[in-house]
Amino acid sequence: MVEKRLGALPVVSEFTRRLDLSGIVDEVCPGGASALVTHGQVIEALVANRLTAPAPLVRVGDWARTWAVEEVFGIEAGLLNDDRLARALDAIAPHLEHIAGTVGARAIGEFGIDVSRLHWDMTSMSVHDAYPAEGQDEGFPVIGYGHPKDRRTDLKQVQAGLAVAADGSIPLHARVFDGPAAEVSQIVGAMKDLRTMAGPCDFLMVADSKLVSYANVTALLAAGVQFVAPAPAAQVRGEVYAALDLEQASIVDWVPDRDADKPAEQRESYRVLEDTHTLRGPRKSDPVLTVRRILVHSTANAAGQQAARDKRLAKATEELNKLAGSAGGRHYKSAEKIIARVGVITSKRRVTSCLRYHVTEDDSGVPALEWHFDDGVLQAEAAVDGWYALLTTLPAEQADPGQVLIHYKGQGAVERRYHDFKGPLAVAPVFVQHNRRVAALIQVICLALLVFCLIERQVRRALGPEQTMTGLYPDNRRVRPTGRMIFYHLGELTLRIGHITDPPTVQITRGVQLHLLDLLDTDIGQTRWPPT
Repeated sequence: MVEKRLGALPVVSEFTRRLDLSGIVDEVCPGGASALVTHGQVIEALVANRLTAPAPLVRVGDWARTWAVEEVFGIEAGLLNDDRLARALDAIAPHLEHIAGTVGARAIGEFGIDVSRLHWDMTSMSVHDAYPAEGQDEGFPVIGYGHPKDRRTDLKQVQAGLAVAADGSIPLHARVFDGPAAEVSQIVGAMKDLRTMAGPCDFLMVADSKLVSYANVTALLAAGVQFVAPAPAAQVRGEVYAALDLEQASIVDWVPDRDADKPAEQRESYRVLEDTHTLRGPRKSDPVLTVRRILVHSTANAAGQQAARDKRLAKATEELNKLAGSAGGRHYKSAEKIIARVGVITSKRRVTSCLRYHVTEDDSGVPALEWHFDDGVLQAEAAVDGWYALLTTLPAEQADPGQVLIHYKGQGAVERRYHDFKGPLAVAPVFVQHNRRVAALIQVICLALLVFCLIERQVRRALGPEQTMTGLYPDNRRVRPTGRMIFYHLGELTLRIGHITDPPTVQITRGVQLHLLDLLDTDIGQTRWPPT
C-alpha cells in the first residue's frame, strides 16, 4: 500500500483543463516537445507545483514523486527534471504576452467573468543574484536596479504588472517588465493588451497616479478607454483643498469592508465634490485636455494625517527643547552648531514649513535658542487633511462623483492579489540562471495566481449571496473563504494506491474537505487514476 499527497491537484487539473492551458502553450510552442511530455504539460505541472507546494524551483521531480502528479496529470516524476523544466521555460519565453492574453480571454469566456472594470498596477520582485548586464538577453525583461516596493535598493529587481477584474478580483492578464522600467510608460501597452483580451467589450481602466500623464491620457482618449486614477499630488495644490467647503460636499453611501461591523459613528465616511482638471502637453501646440476631477474627503485619512502631524510635532518639540536647554554647553558652544542641529531636526521631523526659530548670543557670546511653531501654517495644513483628487473620463450620466469613488476603491483588489502572488505562491526566491527564464517563471506564477483566484471565486459564488461558510477555523465561525484557506484544507487529502486489483482511494479526514469539493463541483470518487 502506497500513499501520496493528493491535495488540490484534481481541482487544479480541472481548472487548467477548462482554461486549456496545456493546449494553448503547445499551440505556440510545438517544436522541441519530447515524445513523453509536451511543453504545455510541463507548464501545467509547474502551475500545480506553485499552487500546492510553492518553493524555489529546485527538485520539482521529488515533489512529483511524493504527490499524485502521475495519477492526476499523467506525467512521470522523472520527466520533470531540471533540464526539462528549463527547456519548457525557454520555449515559452518568446510567447509570454500571447500566452497570457489567450489564457485570460479563455478565462473570460469559460468562467463568464465581467470585464467592465479592470484594475491595473505594477509591483517589483527583488533578486539576490548578480545578473550582470552583459550576461542578459536584451530581448527579454532585463534585471536591474530600480525603485523596489520592498525598499531593498541594494538588490536588482524585475517587475510585473497585473490587470485584475472587479468580478472576483481575477487577475486576467499579466506582463513582466524590466527592473528599471518606469510605471508611467507602461500604461498604454497595458491598455492595448487589455483591449485585445476583452474583445468587443468596453471596460473602465482603474490605476494609480502613474496613469496620469499627458501622453497616457491622450492615448486612452484616442482608444475610447475610460479611466479612473488619483491625481498626482504635484498637480493639485494644497490651496485648492483648503478652499473647499466640506459642508457642501455630498456624503457617499459606501462603507469599507473593514468597518462593516463597527457602529455608524466609528465608520470611515467619505464626502465628494466635483470640478474639472486640465492637462497640458509638452508643446504649446498640444491641445489642452479637460477631464472630470472628483475631490474626495476621507475622515480616516484626515484622522491619520492629523495623528501623524501631532507625532512629528511632539518629537520635534522634545528635541528642540532639549537643544534649547543644551545651548551654550560643551556640544553647542556656537550659534553655527545650534543652527546646524536645528536643520537636522526640521529635516528629520518634517517641520521645516511651520518652525520659526531665532538664535541669539549674550554679551559673553553664549548662544540661546528661541523657537515656536507657526499656528497659521499648522491650520492651513489641517485644512487640507483628508482630501485627495480622482480624475476620470467617465461621463456624469454613467457615474456620479460617489460612484467614481466606489470604482476607485476596488483598486485594493490588485494589492490583495500581489499579496497572494508573493505569499501563498512564493514568487521569491527565484533560482534560475537567465533573465529569459526569470520572466517565464514569473509568468507561470501569474498563471498559477489566475487558477488560485478562479478557485476562490467559484467557492464564493457557490455559497450564494452571503459568501460565508463554517469549518475553516477551529472556532467554527462564519467567514468568507480565501484561496489560502481552501488550499490549506484540501492540502491534507491523500491518495492510497493498492495493488493492481484494488482501485486507488482518496482519504478524506474532515467534513470541510467534502464541502469544498462539493462547492467546486469536483467528484474525486469518479476520477480515473491515472486520467485517460
